[in-house]
Amino acid sequence: MSRPRPRPLTRSTGRPPTPLALALPAVLAVAFLLMPLIGILVRTEWGDLATHLSAPGVTQALKLSMLVSFWALGLSLLLGVPLAWLLARVDFPGKAFVRSLVLLPMVLPPTVGGVALLLGFGRRGLLGPWLESTFGIVLPFHTSGAVVAATFVSMPFLVISLEGALGGLRPGFEETAASLGASPVRVFLTVTLPMVAPGLVAGAALTWARALGEFGATITFAGNLPGTTQTLPLQVYLLLQDSPEAATSLSLLLLAIAMAVLIGLRGRWSAGATLRTAGPAAARGDGSVEAGEGARGGLGPLAEAAASQGNGPQKNGAQEDGPQKDGPQEKWGLHAAVTGANELTLDAAPGTTIAVVGPNGAGKTTLLRALLGLTPRAHARLSLGDHDVTALPPHHRGVAWVPQEGALFPHLNALGNTAYGLRAQGVRRVRARHEAQAWLDRLGVGHLAHRRPAQLSGGQAQRVALARALAARPRLLLLDEPLAALDQTTRAHVRHTLRRHLDGFGGVCLVVTHDPVEAVSLADRVLVLDDGRTLQDAPPAEVTRHPRSPWVARMLGRNAWPGTAAADGTLLLAGEGRLVVADPPAEGTRALAVIAPEAVSVHRDRPEGSPRNVWRGTVREITAAGSRLRVLVASGQAPDLVAEITPQAAAELGLADGVEVWTSVKATEVTVVAL
Repeated sequence: MSRPRPRPLTRSTGRPPTPLALALPAVLAVAFLLMPLIGILVRTEWGDLATHLSAPGVTQALKLSMLVSFWALGLSLLLGVPLAWLLARVDFPGKAFVRSLVLLPMVLPPTVGGVALLLGFGRRGLLGPWLESTFGIVLPFHTSGAVVAATFVSMPFLVISLEGALGGLRPGFEETAASLGASPVRVFLTVTLPMVAPGLVAGAALTWARALGEFGATITFAGNLPGTTQTLPLQVYLLLQDSPEAATSLSLLLLAIAMAVLIGLRGRWSAGATLRTAGPAAARGDGSVEAGEGARGGLGPLAEAAASQGNGPQKNGAQEDGPQKDGPQEKWGLHAAVTGANELTLDAAPGTTIAVVGPNGAGKTTLLRALLGLTPRAHARLSLGDHDVTALPPHHRGVAWVPQEGALFPHLNALGNTAYGLRAQGVRRVRARHEAQAWLDRLGVGHLAHRRPAQLSGGQAQRVALARALAARPRLLLLDEPLAALDQTTRAHVRHTLRRHLDGFGGVCLVVTHDPVEAVSLADRVLVLDDGRTLQDAPPAEVTRHPRSPWVARMLGRNAWPGTAAADGTLLLAGEGRLVVADPPAEGTRALAVIAPEAVSVHRDRPEGSPRNVWRGTVREITAAGSRLRVLVASGQAPDLVAEITPQAAAELGLADGVEVWTSVKATEVTVVAL
């Protein structure tokens, strides 16, 4: 029995053919909408079109319509833009009611709107008598009344379009601008409005077109006075009684204007603002490496880095080829008491760099946002130097921030982005651009000064974002994974440049990172967070030797098994199994057993001799780590274990995924950290 052949896909799109049950009603809908327009085109007396449109009454009505519609547009911009921002950015009681109020004129019959305007602003309305007695303003049967009516019915188009564009704009852009010293008004004018310009233009065009075609509210509220309130739609209504041919010609004119507006917008009223930004997601396509749990090498390279750095970067005061500050370098220590989602106290002397590490959800970004004053989830009592800045808004705190995505302003080039903070602080344009160029040169992207963010790779954009923060002369510098989008070679260069700047920085710098090399090479201290609390705050060398967090130990490339000390001197592992250690803590003590991957031996047969910890397992994964291989072994007798061996040893053992092996660890190779 033959099976029915599947229906072929359409050749142009690769999609299944449109069902007839849907296509037919859709075609009928198009015909229904198109027929009235065809009727106007067919019934228009084309030979008399110019005569009809140049008649004195028509030209007068056209001029009045233009006057009314542009005044309505101006009022809508003046009132509607702040209202759209309020609806998109602020949560307040009654917000749903206000949004419904905005939409009401769109669904309200126009004549009912006119009656409502009469009862509100007419001579016998609620506000009309006061307007007349106080200011001598009478709106009904006056051109200003036509403007009010047109504004009432058309402003919702602007508010809805702009609110949608604002809703699609990530707040990170505005927050970053505030952290660079820009006031809320400056942020709105220089960042928000330029970025939502497509939505604003679309809303303004629809508002103007709707105001131009308003009829019902105008004739009800403002009347039909030639030269005063008789706009083009009202003129069409009058001509229908005496000269239908002229009314058709006028209708064609209004139709052409409306179609021109819609064709010019090309769907922008529904699409909102489209933002193209270079961020970490785009950057990771150019060979960058993202840090993660267990993604780094073993302890050897880290120990060497820690030994070369001591307890942090060497403070040599270098400020080579960078912008110079006028006068002596100011110093700003840090004291912060954070409450809410995060509960911790942070103190640091001027010039201190703190690496903030922890698993996802540990509260790292929340800590930074609390110091910026940008989150209701946590509150920070913050002092910088001798100044308590707790009550100050973000743009007055002197705290610069580089978010994970960089948040470069897409409407400014790299030079304009970097100079933004200086300009917001009142620095003259020439000097601001000069200092900005110096910072871009220092970070190796000076030749890209005139490129927009969309023209930069992820790594280039991240360096520009870093230059922008450094150029703003902050008292506290917050970097949220600033090097994550960079490839290994560029990361090393930028890390060296950043360390050189931090050597002479008079404030405190917090660097959120998942990279142990960054933590060791950049920081004087490592702050380990877990669930918003401080788990460990110590120099990098101490954290490297005695990590108090399983996550940090794995970030450092080591095995970390939590457990509880037993009476027989072993460690009962939290997952399963038992671990023999050389120096066990007191019975009942919660502890973390840390095992370096290079201390794990791998065998094909059960080992003999001194190892006291022996497990049978299966190879689950083999990955390269520099010149060595990291082998993940899963066992039913102990948690997963990572061993680090040479490629030659792996070949001799015949290791591959699924191969059964034995692993062993000497008791003396286990470091136990009491929790």
